[in-house]
Amino acid sequence: MSPRTANTAVAVHPLLAERWSPRSFDATHTITDEELVSLLEAARWAPSARNSQPWRFLVGRRGDTTYRRIFATLAPGNRLWAGNSSLLVAAVAAERLESGTPHPGAAYDTGLAVAQLSLQARALGLHAHQMGGFDPERLRTSLGVPDGYQPLSITAIGALAAPELLPQELRDRETAARERRPPAETFFAQSWGNPLPVGP
Repeated sequence: MSPRTANTAVAVHPLLAERWSPRSFDATHTITDEELVSLLEAARWAPSARNSQPWRFLVGRRGDTTYRRIFATLAPGNRLWAGNSSLLVAAVAAERLESGTPHPGAAYDTGLAVAQLSLQARALGLHAHQMGGFDPERLRTSLGVPDGYQPLSITAIGALAAPELLPQELRDRETAARERRPPAETFFAQSWGNPLPVGP
């Protein structure tokens, strides 16, 4: 068991327990075409309301123009490490259904697609780190995202590298204990704040 494996209350699937968001990526690693298609297929087959599939993805491989343009939109703190990842994937949600009516669940559904992308990365022995720290308008302009589509996140994907390669502050975060709120503070029944009466 990896020291980064989640200390869950009961056993969960290894893909879930071993999923975490590293910052230290191997700058020499490349993702094969087969692996890329596998990642994107996992996202494509995510569930969505009325099968509306509101997600769109801008996919950059390290060294190509799309990657450089996505990278340029990142917040300075994310630029410190994300440029070593093999892929940068920007998730964008269609704000309206094909009928033209607003799609209130677009962000939710797109988040599900990104989650499946992240889990498929883990299944391939890779890691994914999702980021909200980027400039959506710069992404829109740089990559031609049309009106009616909202950039939501950027995900770095690649092979894990040693935490010692990071600056000290990021290294400390990379190796810190993984934590979550206790279940009683998260899962409720009967009324808000009343803990669900199950658990070990």
